[in-house]
Amino acid sequence: MKTAEIRRRFLEHFERAGHTVVPSAPLLFDDPNLLFVNAGMVPFKPYFLQQETPPFDRATSVQKCVRTLDIEEVGKTTRHGTFFQMNGNFSFGDYFKAGAIEHAWGLITGDVSAGGLGIAADDIWVTVLDGDDEARGLWREIAGLPDERIQARGLLDNYWHMGVPGPGGPCSEIYVDRGAAYGPDGGPVVDEDRFLEIWNLVFMQEEITNVSAKDVFDVVGPLPSQNIDTGMGLERVAYLLQGKENLYEIDEVYPVIERASELTGRRYGAEPGDDVRFRVVADHVRSGLMLMGDGVTPGNEARGYVLRRLLRRAVRSMRLLGFEDPALPQLLPVSKDLMRQSYPELEADFARIEQVAYAEEDAFRQTLGKGTQIFDLAAQETKAAGGSVLGGDRAFQLHDTYGFPIDLTLEMAQEQGLEVDADGFRALMAEQRARAKADAKAKKGVHADTGAYRAAFDRFGPTDWQAYTTLSTESRVLAVLGGGESVPALSEGAVGEVVLDRTPFYAESGGQNADAGHLTWDGGAAEVLDVQRPIKGLVVHQVRVTAGELTIDTQLSADVDPEWRRGARQAHSGTHVVHAALREVLGPTALQSGSYNRPGYLRLDFGWNGGLDPEQLHDVEVVSNRALREDLPVSAQYMTLPEAKKWGALALFGETYGEQVRVVEIGGPWSRELCGGTHVERSSQIGTVVLTSDSSVGAGNRRIEAVVGLEGFEYLARERDIVHQVGSLLKATPTDVPAQVQKLLDRLKSTEKELERLKSAQLLGAAADIAGSAEDLDGIAFVGHRAQGAAGGDVRTLALDVRGRLQGRPAVVVVIGDGGGRPSVVVAVNDAARDRGIAANDLIGVVGGPIGGRGGGKPDVAQGGGSDVAGIDAALAQARQAVTEAAR
Repeated sequence: MKTAEIRRRFLEHFERAGHTVVPSAPLLFDDPNLLFVNAGMVPFKPYFLQQETPPFDRATSVQKCVRTLDIEEVGKTTRHGTFFQMNGNFSFGDYFKAGAIEHAWGLITGDVSAGGLGIAADDIWVTVLDGDDEARGLWREIAGLPDERIQARGLLDNYWHMGVPGPGGPCSEIYVDRGAAYGPDGGPVVDEDRFLEIWNLVFMQEEITNVSAKDVFDVVGPLPSQNIDTGMGLERVAYLLQGKENLYEIDEVYPVIERASELTGRRYGAEPGDDVRFRVVADHVRSGLMLMGDGVTPGNEARGYVLRRLLRRAVRSMRLLGFEDPALPQLLPVSKDLMRQSYPELEADFARIEQVAYAEEDAFRQTLGKGTQIFDLAAQETKAAGGSVLGGDRAFQLHDTYGFPIDLTLEMAQEQGLEVDADGFRALMAEQRARAKADAKAKKGVHADTGAYRAAFDRFGPTDWQAYTTLSTESRVLAVLGGGESVPALSEGAVGEVVLDRTPFYAESGGQNADAGHLTWDGGAAEVLDVQRPIKGLVVHQVRVTAGELTIDTQLSADVDPEWRRGARQAHSGTHVVHAALREVLGPTALQSGSYNRPGYLRLDFGWNGGLDPEQLHDVEVVSNRALREDLPVSAQYMTLPEAKKWGALALFGETYGEQVRVVEIGGPWSRELCGGTHVERSSQIGTVVLTSDSSVGAGNRRIEAVVGLEGFEYLARERDIVHQVGSLLKATPTDVPAQVQKLLDRLKSTEKELERLKSAQLLGAAADIAGSAEDLDGIAFVGHRAQGAAGGDVRTLALDVRGRLQGRPAVVVVIGDGGGRPSVVVAVNDAARDRGIAANDLIGVVGGPIGGRGGGKPDVAQGGGSDVAGIDAALAQARQAVTEAAR
């Protein structure tokens, strides 16, 4: 049975049983504790935690999941995969243990012709929590299972909770006996290879606290309502029903291995080492595809780093299998064709996905070429010195200078029988991060502990948010917070947080900065510094009290700064305009991946390879400003997410949307996006759009920055003033300035070349005198010369010229230039001096110390540089001493 068919049967089974089919949430679900969705119940957490009221009593889903803790184990075992799909059914105060068991049993043992999975009832074993006699009795009553196939286990195996205070409860796991070929008899308590777990039924019935381990916690009491949360691993069921040995061989994965085998000429199943690499390729290509499908782009932090690591491990595994050409263009389309049946959006968005993936592979191939040579040299030096540990400084150099991920260094070191000083690497990384963050400001208005916010929400409910309709409200203070704790009041000069019953202030979200403004009351005032939503539905204002005292129950006026809001609306609408213009100029794959805007300024990140040329930037700016001139209408309306997608509205990757979404359109279909920001009423109100920069923010990602409105006009005015000033200096009209500047540059280059020629001639003209000053050191002619103002090529030319004038006798020439304030050194030794045992590449090391540098080369010529010109004389003296000792 195909994987997509198992998925379809699961959803239809529960839909027939009255469950609402909930589409999979994006892998980038809005949860501050998770990089990615890692379990099927994650999107339903607010309902289980009673933070929100569920819109249904029972639901079912097939949730996309990614787990990253076991990346190194992928391919080595038959069960570890980064991307997987979790079938689940959920009850919120509706059915409980009996219903969960009845639904599960009906599906797994149901006849295939009637929509079931057709697993033989005699092959099924279950586990229950030791002491859960109710669950044991229900399995006997509903499924007819004998007692010997219902095994009891302790809290470690059969109790579920989230690892924090909250809901918990016993669970019952369903296993299938795969037969004697897979291990000994005796049920899952004896062998979990033969008895394969396929489904876990969680009976959420208790509130727990004081959680210190999976099996160490206190039970507070029963939950107000009993809930069901189940998870069936789709890939596990697939390889069970398809008669395969592991998840890498199922229909949605194995064709990638087949294609990799064709490309490499190696056969899957022939060599264990090769099999691991094939599995890594298949898993990581699919995982990368799904992550990029949900908007993740490769980067050096968090989610982006996980994706980068997956793609690069897949590419390197192909190289280890013997395939040197670009691999992802051969493999990614195969995985897309396999997964599109369940996720048709992959087909529609594949142009963007492959653009991102192939750019990352190209960048990594360059990194491999440079970094591998450096790694091999470091490994050789470590082994030559009798060591078995590659230094943390070398690992850091590979990471910092050559872009080599530490996990790749660890893998390559292991292949050469070396360890890596990971602690030393981490210490250097920590130092680097500390330097980078030294001047960074802490994230404003955010506390790790949301307890005070939760208490306010539980007591007062959601904030009456009126930012779309007004700039001023009469409001009452519901709560005052200081340092994340409830306080009775904020005195004059204090900074704290305030919860109001209603507010006109826009809370920072969707890339739009929070509103600025003031709170005023009888005898007092406060400046609004920031506005956030620490939990869904609750708006919190960070304020500085400028007069009086702010207390709970104070009646006040909340007023948004109208100029601030006007600029914010211009910037946010300008972001939509620039996004639409980019897509018009570059094509539909130039999709926004992030944005930020504040009054007068916007930046927009989008998927694209390579920089935009001046003509493209000009076209984007022209298209943007044409949209402003056409005075396009701007409107917002609400609809369901499927309706919005059908309507052609663009959704920002990684955002989480509710049942109803807000679609903002500018000029009808020209720009339709899901957006919760504030906007102008017509495009002309944006004023102007001036692009100020185009830069890279990672492989396959660009960033456009622009100014709008009055700030845009001011930017253009400054540019005009600069042109007029330059024109005045050149005595040229503004239109003639570029030509006049080019003439100056050409003249400057010509003059510089002439100066270089004269300087070189002067240096070479002195070569005869310098050679004539050679000192005889026991039969060796030695020249140690400081070349004032010389650098690089001039120093080398002078040293070789002087050596040439000293033929016929052993000669050593050391010339150090001080041009540019940094020492440049060249050592030249003739054949006769080399016969006396003197080598240039040995002397360069002697010279390097006093000038704070190093160098290298061959026995006849070596060169290097340094950082301290004050050490030149000492360096020449040390060179003389070394030649003297060698001559004896």
